[in-house]
Amino acid sequence: MAAGDLPDELAGLLPRIQRLARRRLWSGMGVPRLRGAHAELLRLVAAEPGIRVSTAAHSLCLAANSVSTLVNHLVAEGLLRREKDPGDGRAALLYPTSAGVGKLRDWRARREALFREHLARLGPDDRAALAAALPALRGLADSLREGDEIA
Repeated sequence: MAAGDLPDELAGLLPRIQRLARRRLWSGMGVPRLRGAHAELLRLVAAEPGIRVSTAAHSLCLAANSVSTLVNHLVAEGLLRREKDPGDGRAALLYPTSAGVGKLRDWRARREALFREHLARLGPDDRAALAAALPALRGLADSLREGDEIA
C-alpha cells in the first residue's frame, strides 16, 4: 500500500469494522438492543458511577445534547438511573441499574466472543500486527481529540 493510501484506507476500514461487529452483536440479542453509542455510554457510566452528563459527553467526544438523548433512552429502558447533583441542581449524575450492568455484561461477553472468534481465524502474523498497531491507533485517537471542543 502506498503511504498516501493509508489515511483513506484507515478512515474507511475502522467504521466498516464497527458496523459489521454491531450487526453480528445485534443478531440474536434480546430487545432492547444495546446499540453502539448506548453501549459506550453505559460502559462509561458503569466504570465511573455518578459521572455528570457533561463529563460523559466530553469523554465520549459527543455533544451534551446527544448524550442527554442517549441518557433518556437508557433511563426509559431501565438501564440507567439519573439523579440531580446535590452540589449543583442543574447537573445530573448517572448510575447504571442492575439491569444495565447485566445488559452490559452480556454485551461485553458477546463482543469479546465475536472478536476472539474472528481474530482466531487470522494467522499469527496478522494477530501480532494488530496487537502491535494498538498503541499507534490510541495515539491517532489522542491526536484527533487534541483541541477538540464538542458543542
